[in-house]
Amino acid sequence: MDYFNWRQSDATRCALNGWCYWTLRKAGDSVGKATSALEGKSVAFKNELLFQHGINFNDLPAWQRRGTGLYWETYQKAGYNPIEKTTVATKRRRIKVDDELPMKEAYGEFIDRFLEGES
Repeated sequence: MDYFNWRQSDATRCALNGWCYWTLRKAGDSVGKATSALEGKSVAFKNELLFQHGINFNDLPAWQRRGTGLYWETYQKAGYNPIEKTTVATKRRRIKVDDELPMKEAYGEFIDRFLEGES
């Protein structure tokens, strides 16, 4: 659980840094200038920097702020039993691409379901 919580926090931190860096680069800053402008700066500073460029980090799509989840999803599929000539329900797995991962306590509950084998 600690790893997944850290990973989501790290994805958010990396996304904020990336948005700030590329915003500065698009504004004309060099690699070095953009990098040094962000070095050691707080989250509040970075959010304000984006806001000054017309970007509200919290309004960006969730996948751009927290990343994307890939995991196995179990689903029901209708099948056909040719011996009994009946329609049957069966379980299958597919990879789920989740662009709307939950946050905070809801994320912990979401991860708990996987760790307990209820995915």
